[in-house]
Amino acid sequence: MDSREIPTLIAAILLCEFVGVLGSFFTFSEIPTWYASLAKPAFSPPGWVFAPVWTTLYALMGVSLYLIWKKGQEKAGIKLPLAIFGIQLSLNFLWSVFFFGLHSPFLGVICIILLWLSIAAMLFSFYKISRTAAYLLIPYLLWVSFASILNAMFWMLN
Repeated sequence: MDSREIPTLIAAILLCEFVGVLGSFFTFSEIPTWYASLAKPAFSPPGWVFAPVWTTLYALMGVSLYLIWKKGQEKAGIKLPLAIFGIQLSLNFLWSVFFFGLHSPFLGVICIILLWLSIAAMLFSFYKISRTAAYLLIPYLLWVSFASILNAMFWMLN
């Protein structure tokens, strides 16, 4: 990596982390109140797990975005993968608004299904440009798969 590319890499990571911070404005105040009052499935992870997992996933997304952006300078067809990235990042943010902000596990389920589909589409489109960028998204897809089941259980139990 050329040292001139480091600011672009940092910007890509910070963009993703910033979306996580924005979503947390809807999340943190609801954890000790509304969320604490919900019936939880037995496999629900402890609350402390979510921040480090999401921080890591946002960083991986940022690195993946950087790799696509860098390869896109050499390859045609980068606009659609970047648009899909933007869609999934928006849905990622909106899930916090729906689930925590609006207290709606049902809207959360709808959103997370769309999020999962957009992540899968992003992974597929990134794979055509950079396999490494796609592989970096696998933990994200797996976590959102788990989160989808968890969200569905919250909706059913509450």
